Amino acid sequence: MTAAPPARARPAPSTGGGARRSRRWPLARRAGGGQLRLALVLLLPAALVVFGVVLYPAGRALVISFYDVDSPFPGRYPFVGLHNYTEVLADPRLWAAVGHTAYFTLVSTMLELVLGLGLAHLLAAPLRLRWLFRAIVILPWALPTIVNGAMWRWVLNAQYGVANALLTDLHLQGGYRSWLGNDPFLALNMVIVADVWKNTSLVAFFLLAGLQTIPSGLYEAARVDGAGPVRSFFRITLPLLVPNIALVLVLRTIEAFKVFDIIYVMTGGGPASGTQTVTFFTYLQAFSAQRFSTGASLAYLTVVAVLLLALVYLRLLRQSELRSP
Repeated sequence: MTAAPPARARPAPSTGGGARRSRRWPLARRAGGGQLRLALVLLLPAALVVFGVVLYPAGRALVISFYDVDSPFPGRYPFVGLHNYTEVLADPRLWAAVGHTAYFTLVSTMLELVLGLGLAHLLAAPLRLRWLFRAIVILPWALPTIVNGAMWRWVLNAQYGVANALLTDLHLQGGYRSWLGNDPFLALNMVIVADVWKNTSLVAFFLLAGLQTIPSGLYEAARVDGAGPVRSFFRITLPLLVPNIALVLVLRTIEAFKVFDIIYVMTGGGPASGTQTVTFFTYLQAFSAQRFSTGASLAYLTVVAVLLLALVYLRLLRQSELRSP
């Protein structure tokens, strides 16, 4: 029986590598510090723009809402606390504008969702020249809102509008009528038509993105089980489109709730203040009446309302995701 060979002694660790690493660390720290300074320099212009365009005006408006400011020039204005908020909340004109805003938001969002869902299915169909069809569909959304409002104002003109001429030639109405000038409820619905015409294509493309993520095998399995198109839509398409639908509802509700430009172009808030929304009423108070503190209070109340709407939608989305298997 032979004895085991003696264990080979391990060489002592060299300190050269550690010295080299210790020399590299300061270089790495200096390089990281240089990159950080470069990033700060590159972000500084964007940060200044955000501060100057968003943060400072928002903070300034919040301060103004607690004072009685009736002039655009700096000066000494009395501090009134929450008086501006209580005053605007007691104003019946505000609640009339809230009613117009709620109606506009609900009807336009629902119409855009329903029409956008149907249009998304057409865009997803395997048709010839599908790319051309998609390019044409996106054109209404590509138009600026001011241009869209001006176009519909001419279309609905009471004397020489295309809508009156077409409906009269088709004998669908006896003569020309004023779509925007006499009936406040009719004028509000015409503004909704213009908004739906513009934004339905955007909703359709959001839903089209969701449709293209649904596996085709699910529909084939449903056809094997004897499910028709309607049943497949309610059992497969609609449940899988819930995240996209929730996103569309959040975006379009927020945009519709703070609508201003298309109303400003088409009706100017009339007739008889029948198309005044909350944001348009805020504009009138702040700039027409020069009640800047009241306008700032209305602006912050609008922000709170939009945040509450977004939280409600997100909570409903979370509950639907928890209920889904």
